[in-house]
Amino acid sequence: MNKHNFDIVVDRRNTNSVKYDCCYQLGKKEGLLPLWVADMDFKTAPEIIQALMQRAEHGVYGYTDLKDNYFDAVIEWMERQHQWVIKKQWILVTPGVVYAIASAIRNLTNKGDHILIQPPVYYPFFSTVINNERKLVHNPLCYKEGRYEIDFEDFERKIIQYDVKLFILCNPHNPVGRVWTKEELTRLGDICLKHGVIVVSDEIHQDFIHEGYEHTVFANLKKEYESITITCTSPSKTFNLATLQVANIVISNNEYKKKMLTDLLAQGQDNINAFGLEACIAAYTKSDQWLKELKAYLKGNIDYVRKFLHEELPQLKLVEPEGLYLLWIDFSALGLSDKELDQLITQKAKLWLSAGLTFGKEGSGFQRINIACPRSVVQQALEQLKAAID
Repeated sequence: MNKHNFDIVVDRRNTNSVKYDCCYQLGKKEGLLPLWVADMDFKTAPEIIQALMQRAEHGVYGYTDLKDNYFDAVIEWMERQHQWVIKKQWILVTPGVVYAIASAIRNLTNKGDHILIQPPVYYPFFSTVINNERKLVHNPLCYKEGRYEIDFEDFERKIIQYDVKLFILCNPHNPVGRVWTKEELTRLGDICLKHGVIVVSDEIHQDFIHEGYEHTVFANLKKEYESITITCTSPSKTFNLATLQVANIVISNNEYKKKMLTDLLAQGQDNINAFGLEACIAAYTKSDQWLKELKAYLKGNIDYVRKFLHEELPQLKLVEPEGLYLLWIDFSALGLSDKELDQLITQKAKLWLSAGLTFGKEGSGFQRINIACPRSVVQQALEQLKAAID
């Protein structure tokens, strides 16, 4: 019997929530039902809440640092959940995954170097490259019969043509929901090895893999990959802890780690958030059952969306998700421009989704919807969408 009730609607308004309280700042009208930014509307695991309350009740919030119990929790989680054996000295704790990606770009490449990404893809990949004065190279994913694939020939051709120095891998892929296979990752890895390309592997969604699929840690495929890879992980997506700012970046290459650690210290980021520390330990040592029940609930939400679209909105095509709690939906059959589609969703359906163009021009005609919320909210959103389209 389940211990946790994910049907409870938690009022997040007036908590400085980006999702609920920042419509005006982000150019949206009040009153939209938000299913965009990738955090969850569920309370985190009770074990995490208890750990945070105990720490808060202590009342002294001075400087904190990491001890073996923190590293042991991370190491044991990675081995238990992902069959990946890592070492304490490989772990670099940063305020977030995007921070780590930017640091890798800044410290492992030079200004003007080319960085490769695979759009449609998580939008900070674009900004971290541009803001650090590097140049973007696109290896677009191929959308074939409702599924995304990698164009390996274009991938290698672009690496050679632009002398690409670093590749940002999204594994599993946000927003299209692909869980890359061992064969796909090996083809990518061998090409990167051949041409001396560093890989930054964003694996923040690694704990949300759907039935029938298996997450493969890129660096764990081959010893040679390990030495060229910066693997970015965090409990933030898995346990809804984004604001606690804790990410675990795994780097076996000592030279790479030293450069990124130096950058961390140079920016005054050498103190760990006390609450992030406690939350990560509790998440990785005490919250397995909560996560198991959450994933089952999310599967029910996905099943609900799939059935609703099939029966009520057959014009819309769900790109079958292999991972993530974010669904990528094809609206192109409506024959609307992206501007018209945005107007339909925001003005008529009164929804706030993530527009496809946010993830690159390859996202034209698509929308990303976050279903990590009570089923009643998913139902309300779909009914509003149906009414607008009808």
